[in-house]
Amino acid sequence: MNIDINACRQQLIDGLQELKVDINARQLANLLSYLESFHKWNKAINLSSIRNPAEIITRHLLDSLVLVPYFKQYLDKHPNYTAEKPLRLIDVGTGGGLPGMPLAIYFPNMQVTLLDSNGKKTHFLFQTALKLGLQNITIENRRVESLNPYDNFDIVISRAFASLSDMLLGTEHLLVDKGQYWAMKGVYPRAELQNCADKVELLDAHRLKVPKCNKERHLIMLTPKVAIG
Repeated sequence: MNIDINACRQQLIDGLQELKVDINARQLANLLSYLESFHKWNKAINLSSIRNPAEIITRHLLDSLVLVPYFKQYLDKHPNYTAEKPLRLIDVGTGGGLPGMPLAIYFPNMQVTLLDSNGKKTHFLFQTALKLGLQNITIENRRVESLNPYDNFDIVISRAFASLSDMLLGTEHLLVDKGQYWAMKGVYPRAELQNCADKVELLDAHRLKVPKCNKERHLIMLTPKVAIG
């Protein structure tokens, strides 16, 4: 299936308007370029089981950009980030760059690390970041337990982990003191939260409304109950 770029542009604009997310021309162009690359590479290396460009916009791009207001709220509450010391985010198990790549496009002053153990997928991410001229992205082709960053991360985000317990176990060495885990889940993970209640505090939980998506989506925000490391 070929991409109708004008239809995709309008769908993306309409979806962002529904999310009340403002966007400039450069951000829009980069998101559409990312979509084109994703669609092209997906045929060869199976970035996603979704092939229809309209569904890719809904279930991948808008599903990532629905987080923009929550990042803006976080930045408003933490005004000390600067160009020299930006917010550091790591997307663990990013696959084709979701949600980290759209977030890096939207927030050029945020330092985003995309981590995945699949070399073909990280090659796609590297080529796409190079094509788009994104200076705020670092790509790591490795398993999460083998990553020992020079500076830890303010937020660890993922939509790849099967359970919250797996996410905490795999990424606890990556988080700064008083940092946050942001887990993107489908249905509200009540049992998972109970299973890790001794390790983390639930800061907030948001039901996400992704335009044209009838699947249940949640953002779960957590912080460790004890200081890390």
